[in-house]
Amino acid sequence: MDSRELLERHWHALYVRSRSEKKVQAQLEEMGVEAYLPLVTTVRQWSDRRKKIEEPLFKSYVFVRSNAKEHLPILSVYGVMRFVTFEREAVVVPDNQIVAIKKFVEEFERGEEYKIKNDEELKVGQKVRIITGSMKGLEGRIQTIRNKRHLIVYIEAVGQYLPVEISRAKVEPVFES
Repeated sequence: MDSRELLERHWHALYVRSRSEKKVQAQLEEMGVEAYLPLVTTVRQWSDRRKKIEEPLFKSYVFVRSNAKEHLPILSVYGVMRFVTFEREAVVVPDNQIVAIKKFVEEFERGEEYKIKNDEELKVGQKVRIITGSMKGLEGRIQTIRNKRHLIVYIEAVGQYLPVEISRAKVEPVFES
């Protein structure tokens, strides 16, 4: 591949069979396709034991960095159902969203929490932009106003929402026309 084709590569989201995310990622990487599956460690409780397991942050989704020529071979991987599309075109996931998801996973694994604050009046349902921290630049909607200092903001990624508790000081309102 020449460097021009490398420049044409973008992140895309794949919709995959339920519970096959790790297998799909492994197969894609064997093919030489850059794949990213955000995993978080959680504790599961069964009747007889507790166990830490790694599970996908977004169930049934795997991210791939590819160009249009690579889409057909990617779709042939067992477990891949389809690319997430809009008007029959594979949706490009912006690089900053992938970076923010990676940082969120790192901070989640370290046990860090997001906290946010601002003096402006904010309302449930209002669109806001994160102005500081590893998720800077991402936009979401206020789901819950916890108290004077904390909000729960839903960040949309691949049609799913990632709830983030954040301080009001770390967001600014986004005015929609």
